[in-house]
Amino acid sequence: MNGIQVRVARQEDCPRMMELIRELALFEKAPQEVTVTMEEFTEAGFGARPVYKAFVAEANGAVIGFALYYIRYSTWKGCRLYLEDLLITEEFRGRGVGSLLFDELIRECRRQGFNGMTWQGLDWNEPAIGFYRKYGAALDPEWLNGSLSKEQILGFEEIAGE
Repeated sequence: MNGIQVRVARQEDCPRMMELIRELALFEKAPQEVTVTMEEFTEAGFGARPVYKAFVAEANGAVIGFALYYIRYSTWKGCRLYLEDLLITEEFRGRGVGSLLFDELIRECRRQGFNGMTWQGLDWNEPAIGFYRKYGAALDPEWLNGSLSKEQILGFEEIAGE
C-alpha cells in the first residue's frame, strides 16, 4: 500500500487508539460499552506490567488503524496470539490496511513461535467475516462468549453470600 506504514504502537498513540476504539463501538452499536479510561488503557499497554501489545497503521503520519493483541495460553494448543481488536478508521476501510496489519500479526506469531492466533467476531459483521475467510480462517459458531462486569466482580461477596 502506497504511503501506509505499519509499526509497533507507542504510548503516544494511545489517544488516537482510544478514538478508534470509540469509532468501533459506534459501528458495533455499543458505544456505552467502552468504559476503560485513557489512564487504564495507557497503563495496560505501556505501564510497569503491560498486558497488551499493538501494531498501528499510519498514513501521512496519522494513525488510521491498529491491531491490539495479547498472549493467550490454551491447555490444548499452547501459546497463541489473541487478537482483541483489528480496526481501521472508516475512511480507510477496504483499501488493504487491515491486510497489512493482519499480515504483521501473522509474522509476529512466526517470530514468537506461537502455536496459532485466535479472535472473535460478530456474526453480523459480513465485511469482517469475508476478510477472515480470505485467509482461510476457521470460524466456529459453536462457542459462546461469557463475561463478568467489573461491577459483578466487585459485588461478588454479596452474590456469593460472603
